Amino acid sequence: MNNYTKYGLIFLGGVALGALGAMAISRGRVQGVKPLATDLVAGGIALRDKLMSVAEGVKEDIEDVVAEAQLKNQEKKAAQEAQETAQAVQDSAVEKTPA
Repeated sequence: MNNYTKYGLIFLGGVALGALGAMAISRGRVQGVKPLATDLVAGGIALRDKLMSVAEGVKEDIEDVVAEAQLKNQEKKAAQEAQETAQAVQDSAVEKTPA
């Protein structure tokens, strides 16, 4: 059994178990579980919001690093072009000098 099949079966088992739990809660057969489920979902939503804010901060940091890297790359390229131009001017001056 490969990993895809294994994880697929685990996922389907979780879906089936969740569906059974949802049916039991909605029909009122399990007393006292609905408030617990509500608290768990509220905690999950709060966790998601926290993770999204952290992810947004990380995204902004990565964008800053990329922008700085692009600027540094442009500066290197400009310096290299200036050096090549200076070398070309120097070479042409040497060629024009009479021997």
